[in-house]
Amino acid sequence: MRWVLIVVGALLILSGVVWTLQGLDVLGGSSMSGSTIWAVIGPVAAVIGAVLFLRGVRKR
Repeated sequence: MRWVLIVVGALLILSGVVWTLQGLDVLGGSSMSGSTIWAVIGPVAAVIGAVLFLRGVRKR
């Protein structure tokens, strides 16, 4: 269960960063580029991912 939390958390952090950059129109080439909703969803996903990741790292 510990490794699942770490992997899912890392994937959420990565996708949250990508979604944020696309929402802010830093990364182009997608229908998500320049869309404000992804600039909001991205950081939320990254924070949830960070919580899961840290729980996985700290779990004994």
